[in-house]
Amino acid sequence: MEYLTTILDYAIPFLVVLTVLVFFHELGHYLVARYNGVRVEVFSIGFGPELFGRTDKAGTRWKFSAVPLGGYVKMFGENTTPGDVDQAPLTPEEESVAFHKKSIGQRAAIVFAGPAANFLLAIIIFALLFVFVGQPFTSPEIGKVHADSAAERAGLETGDVFVEIDGRNIERFEDVQQIVALNIGEALSITVDRDGSDVNLVATPKIKERKDRSGNVHRVGILGVSSKGRDYIQHDPLTAVWRSVVETGHLTVGTLKAVGQVISGQRDTKELGGPIKIAQISHDFAQVSPDSLLWLIALLSINLGLLNLFPIPMLDGGHLLFYAFETVLGRPLGERAQEIGLRIGLALVISLMVFVTVNDLINL
Repeated sequence: MEYLTTILDYAIPFLVVLTVLVFFHELGHYLVARYNGVRVEVFSIGFGPELFGRTDKAGTRWKFSAVPLGGYVKMFGENTTPGDVDQAPLTPEEESVAFHKKSIGQRAAIVFAGPAANFLLAIIIFALLFVFVGQPFTSPEIGKVHADSAAERAGLETGDVFVEIDGRNIERFEDVQQIVALNIGEALSITVDRDGSDVNLVATPKIKERKDRSGNVHRVGILGVSSKGRDYIQHDPLTAVWRSVVETGHLTVGTLKAVGQVISGQRDTKELGGPIKIAQISHDFAQVSPDSLLWLIALLSINLGLLNLFPIPMLDGGHLLFYAFETVLGRPLGERAQEIGLRIGLALVISLMVFVTVNDLINL
C-alpha cells in the first residue's frame, strides 16, 4: 500500500504537469488550424486506445487516450503531400478544409502555433505569479565576497552594484545567478557601480557540481558573491506581462546556451533527463508549494516549445524546414526525400528518448 502511495505521489503531479503542457501545445495547433479553415478530426491527450471523449459540433473528437505521454491533433489531409498524384480526388468541400490544400504560410502558421502556445503559456504563468505572488527580486548589490573565490580574484568588493555582465543589463541579483550558473569556464566581462563610478572587471567563475532536490548532479558556474537579501515585488498587470516576456526571453536564451554546452561537451550529457526525471522534479516542486509547481510548468513549457522548434523531421521544426525547402524550390520535396527525412528524425527522437530514459534510471 505504501509503495502504491509513493507511486501516486510522483505520478499525479507528473500527469498534471504533462497534461497542461500537451494541452496548450496542441491547442495552439488546433486554434490556428480552425482559424485557417482546416477540419480537425481528433484532439487527443495521450496516445493509444481512447479512454473517454466527446465529439463537438465541428466534428472534432476530443479524447483522453490510454498512454498519457504526449498528445496530438489530427487534421484532415495532414499527411498528404500537396500535388500527390496517388491521392484520391477530393470534392470542392473537402479541398476547402484540407490541411495540405492550404498555402505554405497557412501550414507553417499552424505548425508553428504549437511551440508558440508553449511560450505564451510560460508568459501567462509568469505574469499571474508576478501579479499575485510577486517576482523574486534581490538587489544587485554585493553583500559579501567569499574568500578564495573567482569574485575575489577579479577584484569585486562588498558594496559593488552589478550593472552589466557580458552585455546584459543587470536589474536583480537573480540575473547574475542565471548568467553565472550557465557559464562553464568562460571569462565574464563585468561592470559594477563602485561609489558612483563604473568599474570594469573580468572574472572566470569556478565550476562546481551541485545536486538538485532529486539528487541529480549538475555542473554550474560559481562566482563567489552573496546578495544582501531576497524579496518579492508584485507588479501591476501591464508591468507583469512585460516582465514575464523578458523573463521568458532570458530563460529561452539560457536554455539554448545550456543545450549548446551539452553539444560542445562543456556540460555532461548526464544532466539530460526524461519522463522519470520530470516526474521526480514535479513531485519535489509540488511538495514545496503550488507557486513552485507553476514555475516548473512555465520552465518546462519553454523547454517543450524550444525542443519542438529544432529542425528535426517528426518535430514541428522539421515540418517548418520542409516548408522552407518548398518555398525555395517552388514545389514540395519529393516523397522519397521526405520519407528519408522522417525516418532519420524518428531515429533521432527515439535515440534521444532511450538515452534520457537510461540517464533517468541511472540517476534513480
